[in-house]
Amino acid sequence: MRNETLNGVEESVPAGHDHVGCVNKAILTAEQLCARRGVRLTPIRRKVLELVWESHRAAKAYDLLARIRPLEQAAKPATVYRALDFLMEQGLIHRVESLNAFIGCANSERQHERLLLICEQCQEVEERPAAEVMDAVVLEIRRAGFIAHRQAIEIHGLCAQCARADV
Repeated sequence: MRNETLNGVEESVPAGHDHVGCVNKAILTAEQLCARRGVRLTPIRRKVLELVWESHRAAKAYDLLARIRPLEQAAKPATVYRALDFLMEQGLIHRVESLNAFIGCANSERQHERLLLICEQCQEVEERPAAEVMDAVVLEIRRAGFIAHRQAIEIHGLCAQCARADV
């Protein structure tokens, strides 16, 4: 683990992880996808996206509001929720239902199911493609004749880094 600073916020990141590059890629992808889709990544939407991506921890809407208010005095909860809704519709972020919070999507370029690994110690959330697992879930849903509107599997536990530290 090492410390890295982004937008004045210091965070512990795994060694070898270029978080600044990670965030820059997410913002560039968002700009490109929005341009291609003919939708606007307004300054407030972009700022909310940047704040969500500040760390790999899930961000709560009211925490985002508190971080935006110094920059946008008129910001209200609805301002943040509208931005979050837009970002989710565009596939740029995911809602972590069990935490009532949001994380940046590392695979915004394509529609996909989600396996979210949530560390109860460091609070980081890792999005995994887990194609075989998600394919099995989709197959079981079809067998049941169920029509899924949203699909994510959230697993709480310890990330590899925290598990090693606990030993």
